[in-house]
Amino acid sequence: MQLRIRIPVSNKLNSVEVAASRPRAALGASSTVALGILLSRLIGFVRERVFAHYFGVHSISADAFRSAIRIPNLLSTLFGEGVLSASFVTVYAKLRAQGEDEEAEKLGAAVFGILSLVCAALVLLGVTATPLFIDVIVPGFSGEKRLLAIHLVRILFPATGLLVMSAWCLGVLNSHRQFLLSYIAPVALSAAVIVVNITAGRSAADTRLVAFVAWGWVLGSLLQFLVQLPRVLTILPGFRPRLDFKSPPIRSVLRNFGPVFISRGVVQISAFIDQQIASFLPLGAISALGYGQIISILPVSLFSMSVSAAELPTLSSAIGTADEIAAFLRMRLAAGLRRIAFFVIPSAVAFLILGDIVVALVFQSGKFRRGDVMDVWAVLAGSAVGLLATSLGRLYSSAFYALLDTKTPLRFAIVRVSLTAILGVICALFLPHWLGIDQKWGAAGLTASAGVAGWVEFALLRRALAKRIGKTSLAPSFAIQLWSVAVCGAAIAYFIKLGVGTAHPILLAALTLPVYGAIYFAGTALLGVSESRNTISSLTRRFGL
Repeated sequence: MQLRIRIPVSNKLNSVEVAASRPRAALGASSTVALGILLSRLIGFVRERVFAHYFGVHSISADAFRSAIRIPNLLSTLFGEGVLSASFVTVYAKLRAQGEDEEAEKLGAAVFGILSLVCAALVLLGVTATPLFIDVIVPGFSGEKRLLAIHLVRILFPATGLLVMSAWCLGVLNSHRQFLLSYIAPVALSAAVIVVNITAGRSAADTRLVAFVAWGWVLGSLLQFLVQLPRVLTILPGFRPRLDFKSPPIRSVLRNFGPVFISRGVVQISAFIDQQIASFLPLGAISALGYGQIISILPVSLFSMSVSAAELPTLSSAIGTADEIAAFLRMRLAAGLRRIAFFVIPSAVAFLILGDIVVALVFQSGKFRRGDVMDVWAVLAGSAVGLLATSLGRLYSSAFYALLDTKTPLRFAIVRVSLTAILGVICALFLPHWLGIDQKWGAAGLTASAGVAGWVEFALLRRALAKRIGKTSLAPSFAIQLWSVAVCGAAIAYFIKLGVGTAHPILLAALTLPVYGAIYFAGTALLGVSESRNTISSLTRRFGL
């Protein structure tokens, strides 16, 4: 259901209408995105648990695969969650809001044609120049580990092109408010990798098995694209791929492409820099970093990305005077910031205090042992430092993109990436030596330093946006309520863990994590937090309670 708001526009005889979704409709869109992401992430956790079972943390194959998979993951995430969602969707949604559906369809076809050309060039370059890429990605690798990483990258590079084309499908579907399919499509990729890993894992040695897994990743990437394509062709019935570099809409997309690539993908670029630095740490550091980031990215994807992805087309469709658009953006941002913080703050507290339970639940099996759990927990605890800043920053960036301003987020993203590199080198390579601790703990220093850089970027984004549309921020009293209840709940769950002692990871998680969640929801509801009451009401209605 939508509320039609008539907004008079100066210098025009008639008026235009801007559709502003009711809060419940907005919540429904972000909930759909969150549901799709949750399903794909859960299957993704199964995929990673199977991988952890066969390869563990401290193995050459695990480190080599984690470094090799960074390229397709980086590019597909940048294109899917970054460039296409921010540069393509904003222009596409604006055309549709203005009733120019034919121009919007032409834009979609032109973007497809350009991406096809770019992907072909990327794959050709990647396969032929793999040794150079490895020396950039993991400059600390040498010998057998470097050779294995080169072999895996050559297998995986075709997956990059397929995932980028899948990201184009996501952009089209999101623009038409069809969120679920595009966000559950990665289930096809995870399923293919799981089947290959289990089938080949019964007999193949580590180095052969990891190559099979890489081929499974390529197959899964193809399936992820094909799952979405039929629905996209239904939405675009006259679709014909074309190359067009001159039309105003495509030039607008291309003009925004570079700045958005850096600013929207700053999290992935920072993780890329972390991996470069981690390649100089002891064996297993890159694997521990990769396992930790798989968990830490979940709240960002599930809560921040879901809200930002659902809001971006609506924010971009706003039409009216500057003051009217500013008021509209402030209203949407205020609600979005609260929804993100409500779920991300308890996630950060859980990573810090209960991270060992979470890591053991997801990964502990086979070659992934208790000692590995502690290594990954340290990485996860470090990521908690900047989790809230990163999550809220995505929504602020979406507001700038809706205003067709890509340069401001770009400047701040450059600041963050620079700080990530400088602080990462200090905290990972030098700080453990100064403190007299094992060098492996440098991996935790990497994620913590990236979090500090994330807070700097967040502060810059918030201040700059306030100058454009007025003050928008999370109320301190609201944040204090969330942090207080989350810490109390986590402390109680931690003491339960101490009382239970040694137990199977699944049993321990079943005895502690639900208690933590129940205390958080109950406590925030008693304090009158509307997000808690709305979530509880939604769940009780859905399950007929």
